[in-house]
Amino acid sequence: MRDDHADLVGSTFGFKAHPQRPTLLGEMHARPFHLIDTPRIILHLAFATPPEAAASDRAAFERLCRSCGVPGPGAEIKHHHLVLHGGTLRWEQHTEYTTYTFDAAPGTGRLPEHPFASGFVQPGLLVAAVRVDVLPMPDLLDVGLEPFDPISLCVARMAGGEAIAATDFRQDADGFTRIRVFGEDLAPTRAGALVQRLIEIETYRTFALLGLPQAQKLDPAVRRMEGELVEISGAMRTARGLEDNQVLLERLSRLAAEIEAEAAASAYRFAATRAYNEIVNERLASVQEERLPGYGSWQGFLQRRFGPAMRTCKAIEDRQASLATRIARAANLLRTRVDVELEQQNRDLLLSMNLRARLQLRLQQTVEGLSVAAITYYVVALIGKVAEGLHEAGFPVDPAIASAIAVPPVIVGLWLLVQRVRHKHAE
Repeated sequence: MRDDHADLVGSTFGFKAHPQRPTLLGEMHARPFHLIDTPRIILHLAFATPPEAAASDRAAFERLCRSCGVPGPGAEIKHHHLVLHGGTLRWEQHTEYTTYTFDAAPGTGRLPEHPFASGFVQPGLLVAAVRVDVLPMPDLLDVGLEPFDPISLCVARMAGGEAIAATDFRQDADGFTRIRVFGEDLAPTRAGALVQRLIEIETYRTFALLGLPQAQKLDPAVRRMEGELVEISGAMRTARGLEDNQVLLERLSRLAAEIEAEAAASAYRFAATRAYNEIVNERLASVQEERLPGYGSWQGFLQRRFGPAMRTCKAIEDRQASLATRIARAANLLRTRVDVELEQQNRDLLLSMNLRARLQLRLQQTVEGLSVAAITYYVVALIGKVAEGLHEAGFPVDPAIASAIAVPPVIVGLWLLVQRVRHKHAE
């Protein structure tokens, strides 16, 4: 049947509702646990589905629903279930993966008849596969634990002591991580809630570990960049002159661009790893694990094996952030030194320009003095020519005396004229 919780949201007093109100209200009931009877086998597959693969998978599941004569999930619903092969197939879309969960009564073979045969369209790369067997409590617990590897076997009471859950976190012959849940008079609601949480622990644990290969791949590059930063920092202490500092600043800029690119490429994966790790811890707390004497606990196993991987991812992420911060500090220091040296060069240049301006002024003043003398010579010569003309015309004027008398006033006049022009330029 269709999970159409969004269609059940009514209109309050006829008021116009926010378009996202059905989604917001339905989110509280998204991915609910289902009733599980004993005995039961649950097969859970989680596929990595980027956006384009998720759209294709939704269309394929729609076709599967129509072939079974039931409506599909539509465009907005992210979880749906239908009866198939005598069991129930549940489909869920998450942010970066899609899950198919099938539960049915045990068959005569190793696995019950299931929908994951040759006609099943794989939506993406398989990341997690979990098989959960819900069984009655055996007379001897060790008999029910025979399929597991005793080296990594984890057994604990859960759900307030109403059930015992066991796993070795290893793949069986069919590629599933096996989990067995034993219970005496375990109610279907309690069994459904416990099974879902155990499946989520394994699924989120697997997806969280996707960050570990990324961290291991980044470790050599981060170590190399840390060493290069140490080398540049040492060179900064002995660098002299603007050219040396500019070379170091260019190296720091390249290093900053490289670490920012690496951090940006791994940011989503590490953020998802942190989120999945938190969910695993929350689910572990919610199953109310009680350790059984003589067996390893789920919590202890994950702390020893899963915890170090999460700390490795966090360490690489922290080292990236610390390296970016230290590179930024070193670059700021170098920019300050370069700016100071540029200011020093500019000051020296201004002093040199000022000195040249003074020399030009003195040269100009010298030229002005010579110009006054030269112009005086020509003006007096003109006055002498005028006096000669007057003398030839019969006027009682001696050209030599007239020229001599004209020299002082011409010099004074020209000098005053030059001083006036200089004063105006100074203003």
